[in-house]
Amino acid sequence: MTSSTRGPGSGIRGPDHPHDRPSDKLLSRDAARDLAARSRAARRTLVLANGAFDMLHVGHVRYLAACRALGDVLIVAVNSDASVRLGKGPLRPIVPERERVELLSHLACVDWIVMFDEVTVSEVLRELRPHVHAKGTDYTPDTVPERAVVAEWGGETVICGDTKEHATTDLIGEILKRFR
Repeated sequence: MTSSTRGPGSGIRGPDHPHDRPSDKLLSRDAARDLAARSRAARRTLVLANGAFDMLHVGHVRYLAACRALGDVLIVAVNSDASVRLGKGPLRPIVPERERVELLSHLACVDWIVMFDEVTVSEVLRELRPHVHAKGTDYTPDTVPERAVVAEWGGETVICGDTKEHATTDLIGEILKRFR
């Protein structure tokens, strides 16, 4: 997907600098690294959220809105299709990566998006070094797999969003139950 990603331009975009188009929110890993460095230099609190965001639902939106409230700039790291298959099995994702990114890019709370192919977000965290790594309420601070990675540079792992009452797997099950 690297060929279709855009760099962040010369300035730091975000809530003070609206995007020309939602598609401008998707950054290459290099551009995201540069943006993160400029954000830290400008003393802006950088928050990173991550996930597959397959079949976007209200739980995802509430989580991302809560993540955005934790800082000045929200970067959402999205699992690529290959990464989702590795983590969730061969039948996932339901929604292709380009469409998941497009949906997320239309959310006002999302400043930037970066894709990753790895099974975990650890390498993206090391590259961007956010002040805050925000995870959903299906975790506790002690169960976040990347908590030690974030601690390497003194970052904070925060749990946020609504209670885990919404899940893509549950939606798929409900659809199958209703339409069999």
